[in-house]
Amino acid sequence: MSTPSSLRDPAAVRTASGEHLVSCHACELVQPLAHTVEKQRCTRCDAVVHRRNPEAIARTWALLISAAILYIPANMFPIMHTASILGSEDDTIMSGVALFWNDGNIPLAAVIFIASILVPMLKLLSIGFLLITVQRRSKWQPRQRTTLYRIVEGIGRWSMLDVFVITLTVALVRFNTLAVITARPGALAFASVVVLTMLASMQFDPRLIWDNVDTEPSGKKHD
Repeated sequence: MSTPSSLRDPAAVRTASGEHLVSCHACELVQPLAHTVEKQRCTRCDAVVHRRNPEAIARTWALLISAAILYIPANMFPIMHTASILGSEDDTIMSGVALFWNDGNIPLAAVIFIASILVPMLKLLSIGFLLITVQRRSKWQPRQRTTLYRIVEGIGRWSMLDVFVITLTVALVRFNTLAVITARPGALAFASVVVLTMLASMQFDPRLIWDNVDTEPSGKKHD
């Protein structure tokens, strides 16, 4: 079976943007894009429709920068305080990783390091990379960048697992002693990083990746 020429030639692919169509974010009805009104409303549900998510880049940057700032105290400040008959101690994420590593629990130490340090950092870097390439109007590897966004979005669904790992750490660090464990500011900062990165990936509009790749006759900027 031969492949249609429209599929072999990316420039020949017809897109909703190129055909001046817009999808409602509420009911997903596809309708013609009107240029004569300031705020176009859906003909079915009366919701305001946009060609692209308004201020997507600015909102994503704001959430991403906030998460990056909180990422520092999340790793520097203690996440829990342990008080027992043997004394009291404050533990950070890295001290918990080091504790399990020194005790021979290497798999658990690896899980905590990946879920609590590596994954949040990679999400921050990935979203920042997508934002920079979109703002620079890059045409480099749009399919791979879209796949990267899907990975980040998929990981975001499991982001609260990071908080669960922190809770598991709290339970296991002093499992064999009679102790009172309370949360510290690092735990709040870490939970905030998780929530902010999730919101940042939700605010980012991946269609912006393809705007500089697809050929649009009108050449007009997006709303």
